[in-house]
Amino acid sequence: MSIMRSDDVKAGYARAPNRSLIRSLGIDESEMHQPFIGIANSWNTIVPGHTHLRILGERVREGITAGGGTPFEFNTIGICDGIAMGHEGMRYSLPSRENIADSVELMIQAHKFDGIVCICTCDKIVPGMLMAAGRCNIPAIVLTGGNMLPGNLHGCELSLTDVFEGVGKVAGGTMTEEELTELETAAMPGCGSCQGLYTANTMACMTEALGMSLPGCAATPAVYAEKIRLAYRTGKQIVDLVRKQVLPRDIITPASLRNAIRVDMALGGSTNTVLHLMAIATEAGVPFDLQEFNRISEQVPHIASMMPAGPHSMHALYNAGGIPGVFRQIKRHLENCQTVSGKDVYTIADSVTYVDESVIHPEESPIHKSGGLMILTGSLAPDGAIIKSGAVQDEMWKHTGPARVFDGEEPAMKAILAREIKEGDVIVIRYEGPKGGPGMPEMLSPTSALVGLGYSRVALITDGRFSGGTRGPCIGHVAPEAAAGGPIAFVKDGDQISIDLFTKTVNLNLNADEIENRKKGWKPLKRPLTGVLARYAAAVGSADLGAVLK
Repeated sequence: MSIMRSDDVKAGYARAPNRSLIRSLGIDESEMHQPFIGIANSWNTIVPGHTHLRILGERVREGITAGGGTPFEFNTIGICDGIAMGHEGMRYSLPSRENIADSVELMIQAHKFDGIVCICTCDKIVPGMLMAAGRCNIPAIVLTGGNMLPGNLHGCELSLTDVFEGVGKVAGGTMTEEELTELETAAMPGCGSCQGLYTANTMACMTEALGMSLPGCAATPAVYAEKIRLAYRTGKQIVDLVRKQVLPRDIITPASLRNAIRVDMALGGSTNTVLHLMAIATEAGVPFDLQEFNRISEQVPHIASMMPAGPHSMHALYNAGGIPGVFRQIKRHLENCQTVSGKDVYTIADSVTYVDESVIHPEESPIHKSGGLMILTGSLAPDGAIIKSGAVQDEMWKHTGPARVFDGEEPAMKAILAREIKEGDVIVIRYEGPKGGPGMPEMLSPTSALVGLGYSRVALITDGRFSGGTRGPCIGHVAPEAAAGGPIAFVKDGDQISIDLFTKTVNLNLNADEIENRKKGWKPLKRPLTGVLARYAAAVGSADLGAVLK
């Protein structure tokens, strides 16, 4: 093997002190001469998607050893968005993505690993590790931890969204608190990322579609033996990637990013994937345009009706063929990129022997003719906004209504639960963007409360984000954000807002002179900040560019 990065810490007489420390770990002489492989593991005991990752880490170590590498495992943090949802904790979720990327970079560069395996699950952890891989550009492979099996109550499959929407039903008087307790007890049966195509599972799908994890990894449930086998194969494969010097920037390319978006459109994934794919592209040095999502949306149909908008869980997607099955169904739209498995995308698609077309439809009979995500622009969002169009009812694809404006999620939630919102209203929640929030908190609580209360013609617009569990006419990532002086800062109660998914527009129906008048004397709302959030707010960029730190 050629000179290794790890030689910087272990080769030559001048590195005797370094080697002495490494030998103190119990490293044998033969191991000293093998590639040093880092394992970044987000295992912890507070996040359901992470509680089993210690088991996967051990199996990855065994695979690395079998492949001829020397493994060294370390931990990163990991935040559960579901537990952080609806309170101040959610402001810390997106900043954790940058912390994770930074921590992996720090460990890679300080210890001169020759390769890295990223073991991760959940919303910000997967993109954070992918960002680090693209940034450091040493051989890397990702093992996503797998999805949770569906809950079950009275013969009905359940997911976390059912519990969030149950809160609205209790507020609306259609469910008792006792019934909600029964629901919450049954909904989440064990470890893994929440069951639907929420952000965690969507990002696992994006990782596989990018080519950064082994085929079948994304949809394999957390508790299946196949996930443990994938961990072993992942460990062996990273050593091969090091020997062949296959780098993340060989895998994460404009073409593979387009493939990820194509899979995203086919599945109707979380709106957060737009934010994270843009950030990954930035870290990998790949120029990428937000409008690429619309171009691909017009080409690739939505072919899988996944939770929360549809009936199918990730477990159903796994049984139907997983991401390789999606590859096969949309193969003519895909570009033939290489993957960390050593197989190209077409080979993976062609190797699929069965696809359950009741779950992953053929292209000729899609759920929707266009993809499941859409970028909107207009006078309210000059730099763009995002909607999960695949989760919007047909009658709300075009809507105009009066604004109900709230400076933050909490007052909006109070108004929703108090039934102060009327059908036809357009709720505007602002000062929740990357800088203004700070941290773009997700808003599954208000969106789920609207569904639970039975509203069907209420739209919600924010410069913050939505959980992947959100469904309905919910527009997020409005840019520029209110804190940066975007038009959303100048909306008043009663202003008419028009949403048109057919023309991909969202407009504030005011003339330019009126908007300019409202800007006079304007000062952004500022929250008292300290610590991480203060530093983050000072450095974070706009959502349309991935909200990466400047």
